[in-house]
Amino acid sequence: MIARRSRAAFVAASILAVPLAVSPMLAVPAHAIFVFDPSNYAQNVIQAARALQQITNQITSLQNEAQMLMNQARNLQSLPISSLQEIQQSVRRTQQLLNQAQNIAYDVQAIDQAFQTKYANASLSASDRQLVTDARSRWQNTVGGLQDAMKVQATVVGNLDTNRTEMTRLVGASQGATGALQATQAGNQLLALQAQQLADLTAVVAANGRAQALTEAERAAAAAQGREQRRRFLTPGAGYQPGSARMFHSGGY
Repeated sequence: MIARRSRAAFVAASILAVPLAVSPMLAVPAHAIFVFDPSNYAQNVIQAARALQQITNQITSLQNEAQMLMNQARNLQSLPISSLQEIQQSVRRTQQLLNQAQNIAYDVQAIDQAFQTKYANASLSASDRQLVTDARSRWQNTVGGLQDAMKVQATVVGNLDTNRTEMTRLVGASQGATGALQATQAGNQLLALQAQQLADLTAVVAANGRAQALTEAERAAAAAQGREQRRRFLTPGAGYQPGSARMFHSGGY
């Protein structure tokens, strides 16, 4: 009898305890329950990856722009050396020698005048003294032209050492150029140096041509003068005219 009562009391106590245990779970609000959504999580990961890729692309773009600016800065750097002064000095030295040409200079009017007076056919009315004077003047012109040509040649040869030094500097600067502007400036100066060398070559050719022309002109004028002097020698003259001669003084024997 007592056992049945105890069993009934235990069952009654268990029935009463069940609502007390369930009641806390029923009291939790619905929005506080965490639910894992795999699809939503995957989308969030993809969006984060895309955002990270965009940031990486922007960083790469900024790096490329910075490199481009650095390259532009190098391209705008000027060449630190210049050979313009040395080239101009070489040109001036050669030009001064050409301007100092003796007697018949490099002038069209002076050449025309000289050939009309000194290198033309010997005048029939010119005296023998005048013919000799003209021949000496032509000889002096020829010697002066040869001397001028040798001076120009010596000056051009002297410029070769300067040109070699400047060419070495410019080629080194061109090979070590850090940008397009430096390479262009080095190339322009090399072209200027080449133009100066061509100017020296032109001066040598002009001086040699002048000397040769004076030599040929003197030879032609000398031939014309020789013909005139031979004509005068062969032209019959008045002959010998006898005259009175006094051999002794009036007071002599």
